[in-house]
Amino acid sequence: MLQQTQVKTVIPYFNKFTKKYRTLRSLSKSSEKEILKLWEGLGYYRRAKNLLACSKKLVKEHNSRLPQTLDEIKKLPGIGEYTGNALLGLVYNKPTLAVDGNVKRVLARNLNKEEKKINFNKLVSLNSEKLFNISNNADFVEALMEFGALICKPKNPKCLICCLNKSCKYFKSSNKIKTIKKRMIKKKNYDIFCYINKNKKIALTKKNRISFLKNFNLPKVKETNNFSENKNWNLLKKYKNSISNLKLNINLYYKFSNKLPQNYNWYSLKNNKEFIPSFTKKIFRQVLTLF
Repeated sequence: MLQQTQVKTVIPYFNKFTKKYRTLRSLSKSSEKEILKLWEGLGYYRRAKNLLACSKKLVKEHNSRLPQTLDEIKKLPGIGEYTGNALLGLVYNKPTLAVDGNVKRVLARNLNKEEKKINFNKLVSLNSEKLFNISNNADFVEALMEFGALICKPKNPKCLICCLNKSCKYFKSSNKIKTIKKRMIKKKNYDIFCYINKNKKIALTKKNRISFLKNFNLPKVKETNNFSENKNWNLLKKYKNSISNLKLNINLYYKFSNKLPQNYNWYSLKNNKEFIPSFTKKIFRQVLTLF
């Protein structure tokens, strides 16, 4: 849940999720529909799908136990090098490193080198051979990530109070490496077309695929280069939306219709029990102003 998401946002979702699913087995018996409904509003829904798929595989193939090797863990849905090493450290107290952006920055600054010049896989391997002489590896894996987030921050690192400043080459150097990376922002324009009826329902389909949402309930969507008039539609609103590194310019159109387009279903704008992604819910709020 914390991937690409702040702790304060995750906490209520985590509490609700763990209250409903207290064991791995109970989670494995759930459906994707139920999981997505609990995840609704948190975004990055692939995480939820992978979590469910992992639970099913662990129960069925591993007797509800996490494998103890990185190669085996990486065979689980959605788990790569970073998550696999994190799990080995946190669950089995193995001497490894979970190398995320925060950890890369801490290590790069300590060596005062550019990240691209550091072989982080080698550092992980060296740590398994006791590069860091630590007995509680589980705490160390988590602490290193937190250290990067709270002390060795991207901007204005707290070097003066840092416990590593005596050995940190970045702190001692007059020629400090640059550690702040410019985030690549992509801009896209979308025309969104909403079929609605007098019963406050909107037509949605899973056939419309856009880059950040696939196989989810959406109205008719068309990516455009520039704003173009759609004469058979009423323009409701122009607005902006941001999803991760995407900046979206949206032109929202509507028309009242009693006829349901092919591959679409009617969904209530207000009392919907189905999973609806946040992107679509924002559209709901705009359309409701028509009533």
